[in-house]
Amino acid sequence: MKKYNLIYLLTTLVVLGCSPDADYESLNKDPNNPADVSAESLFTSSLKNLMDEVNDIDYRDAPFMLLAQYAQQTTYTDESQYDIVNRGISSAIFSTIYMNVLYDLADAKSKVTGDPFKAAQAEVLSIYAWQYLVDNFGDIPYSEALNIVGENQSIAPKYDDAATIYDDLVKRAVSASAVLAGSDGFGFIGADLIGNGNRASWSKFANSLIVKLGVRVPGDKYKSEVEAAFSKSLSSVADNITMAYQGSKPNTHPSWPELVESGRNDYVVGKTIVDLLTSTDHEDPRQDVFFDPKSKMDNKYVGGVIGQKSGWSTHSKLGTIYFDPTYRGVLIDYTEICFYLADAAARGWNVGGTAATHYSNGIKASFEDMGLAATQANTYIAKPKVAYTTATGSDDEKIGRQLWVSMFNRGFEGWTAFRRYGGAPLVPSKLGEGDFKQVPRRLTYPVSEATQNSKNYNSASSAIGGDLQKTKVFWDK
Repeated sequence: MKKYNLIYLLTTLVVLGCSPDADYESLNKDPNNPADVSAESLFTSSLKNLMDEVNDIDYRDAPFMLLAQYAQQTTYTDESQYDIVNRGISSAIFSTIYMNVLYDLADAKSKVTGDPFKAAQAEVLSIYAWQYLVDNFGDIPYSEALNIVGENQSIAPKYDDAATIYDDLVKRAVSASAVLAGSDGFGFIGADLIGNGNRASWSKFANSLIVKLGVRVPGDKYKSEVEAAFSKSLSSVADNITMAYQGSKPNTHPSWPELVESGRNDYVVGKTIVDLLTSTDHEDPRQDVFFDPKSKMDNKYVGGVIGQKSGWSTHSKLGTIYFDPTYRGVLIDYTEICFYLADAAARGWNVGGTAATHYSNGIKASFEDMGLAATQANTYIAKPKVAYTTATGSDDEKIGRQLWVSMFNRGFEGWTAFRRYGGAPLVPSKLGEGDFKQVPRRLTYPVSEATQNSKNYNSASSAIGGDLQKTKVFWDK
């Protein structure tokens, strides 16, 4: 889908809507494209766009496999050298989430009065999308961001404090979970590509978001909310919030056009993940799923040096599952919930088990999700460098390292695991310079924000300590 600058679109809508002379109503009617889109269509479109966004590996739109050092570029190495600015990546993410997800979800919610289940489904997806934006950028337009029509319209929205947004998102998630625990409304069914209107699944999704939001923030701020939600969150791999893709365009997995249809060979596996998984301390069986066994060199996997051109023929490739157009998309899964609960338990929260138990459950869930045997997981967990009690590092570093490994197919969460916990052995870009040298801690705001929303952009930049990749999001340790 073509992506547009958020502020440009907002301005255009306002200008067209406020002209006193032109009869745009009669001139622009198209009988083949009705202006009144149904709540069902808006919900499906928003869900599909959100799923595509967080599962894509296209370096021009979502370079998180590169930021997490799971992959390395073969020819065009800008993103591997952490130059996220020059391809307009921030603008693509901004406009996709604001216009193609959040605004459409808000529109859908406005059309479903009288069905609280439908409203709660849209609310859960909105909370997920808002957190995704905050975790990418830090402070963002929030309270005024979607006010593009009516008497309260704001075409240059202010930026809200990221921690304050989290406060509101937790409250919204708690409210949505309460609605989903009830029985009112019928919900989206055919339009629901992840749960087919299953109330129990959506309830687990909402409670899992409470866990994810609450644990993301260091300290005990959301202790009570997480303790109340954990037992109602995802409890097995079968609960994973996923979406099935199809075998032909435009409904393939978003990585298929990049890895297969394009005919290009842009990615090999990254040296950082290869070195850890193949080390004698780990010998992680997931390596033969994450990487293609047929691409070994002298019976060994060879990863590309981060930030350096890495020839296709001389380095190992991503696993074959990532070349399947029907490979499922994921919004949230049991594996990550286990690691969040390990973190919570390490802080002394009452979440139904010890940090070691939840940590081991996370590894086991990852193995199961990758189609590996439980015996393989148990053997791996018993290794001294893997076992929770003997692995090196702090509680955060142990959890962060294994969460990073387990999120291999979800680059954004892998990058976030590194930023939040440490532990993952990510390295500076080999050839990057200045603000592009170290692994980014956030994405910088779209360039257009500095020109078209300059007052609010400047205030936000000052508030976070500078619009730089090295500036940390408020939860980043």
